[in-house]
Amino acid sequence: MNMFDAWLSVLYNPWVTWTLTAIYTLSVIVTLGVILSENRNPVKSLAWVTVLIFMPVAGVVIYIFFGRSIKNKRMISRRNRRRLKRAEHSRPVDINRLPFSDNTIREAHLARSLTGTNFYTGNDITLFTNGTAKFSALERDLRAATKYINIQYYIFADDNIGRRIRDILVERAHAGVKVRVIYDHVGSIHTSSSFFRRMRDAGIEVYPFFKVTFRILGTRINWRNHRKICIIDGRTGYIGGMNIADRYIDGGKKFDEWHDSHIRIVGPAVSALQSSFAVDWNFMGRPLIEDPVPEQENAGDIGAQMITSGPTSQWSNVEFMFHKAIASAKKRIYIQTPYFLPTEGLLKALQTAALSRVDVRIMLPKRSDSRMLRHASFSYITECLRAGIKIYLFEPGMLHAKNIVIDDELSSVGSTNFDFRSFEHNFEANLFLYSTEFNRRMTDIFLSDQRRCVRIIPSAWAHRPRATKAAESILRLLAPIL
Repeated sequence: MNMFDAWLSVLYNPWVTWTLTAIYTLSVIVTLGVILSENRNPVKSLAWVTVLIFMPVAGVVIYIFFGRSIKNKRMISRRNRRRLKRAEHSRPVDINRLPFSDNTIREAHLARSLTGTNFYTGNDITLFTNGTAKFSALERDLRAATKYINIQYYIFADDNIGRRIRDILVERAHAGVKVRVIYDHVGSIHTSSSFFRRMRDAGIEVYPFFKVTFRILGTRINWRNHRKICIIDGRTGYIGGMNIADRYIDGGKKFDEWHDSHIRIVGPAVSALQSSFAVDWNFMGRPLIEDPVPEQENAGDIGAQMITSGPTSQWSNVEFMFHKAIASAKKRIYIQTPYFLPTEGLLKALQTAALSRVDVRIMLPKRSDSRMLRHASFSYITECLRAGIKIYLFEPGMLHAKNIVIDDELSSVGSTNFDFRSFEHNFEANLFLYSTEFNRRMTDIFLSDQRRCVRIIPSAWAHRPRATKAAESILRLLAPIL
């Protein structure tokens, strides 16, 4: 009897078959018990139960990779969080005395309730809508660093701009500047290890967030740190949607243009970016960062609040902020997002606003970097059109901006896409900006981009091919895990 026949005889042994069946049945029952005990959204729980019943083998594997929850896991101890608060020099602001409408003041209160974030006045904000301008400014500020650089990106690509940024960091490290780098292991999975090794060899502290290895693959692959933050000497900060990659300059191989948004901050709000980076650094098991954050004089007149969100948060922080802003809007809601997979609550809020005669406009890319996400996003368009929401498809290239403009005072720029993954699975960061002047700038940018879009006409949309409609409906079912 050869080895293969021997294995077959073992597998067909009734006791072995019964034992394996019992073990597998028990694992399915335990998994179902875990899903039910978490008291999630009933629709989402039912979806997982359905997957386990009809695809028992694949269902358990999929749940291990994508279904587990780490909600309420503490990212930093209360003691260390108090230490970070004490390190800030900004004076508390009485939100009720701010010169804004009642709705805007309620939004600021919500932000403080969700995350404890301060309201920072006196900020100067530079808004970038293309990679060329953003990276030129970032490189200039990095070269001017004298004390420390804390930099965190979802993607560090090993291409021209990636190597330029890396070489500047290496040069600053050799000059005695303290440099720390966080990158997402899944987002930067295609970046060579030698790219990061060169930084480590220069004395830079470089760490992947939630490093994925085979041993713990299933527990980490679904949680991604999608934030893009940089703090230089505690005086200058960057936050937005652009990763470090050439495609933000030249559009990459698939697009003529990669359209995105990023902002440069000078002023007290830089402290909030520093605190966010410090929390992530400490969460990875590194010592608490206590770099000095100098007290800054007012650099401008823009108010700001930093909102971080992630799978460990008690609440879906950015989603709650979006929901409150949309529900309170009286004039207009302008949204730019590469992927539109809203939660049921956000979809209803947008429909309610449009039916109330608020001017609701949503801008999406006509061609996406993900065919699956494009079909899933387009599955929501018909429901939006029925409520009077205007949908625009950006034609020149990939629209990757994550911007929201509400009425005349509030706007948001950051890393959060308008989809399930950003709201529930990713670690995200958005800056909410309170300023009529900055709101006007954001509105002008939206309207300028709109001129390069095609608006979807309901009658024409209804006549798209049946196969396309079917693909959209099927992929919509996967929206919570895409």
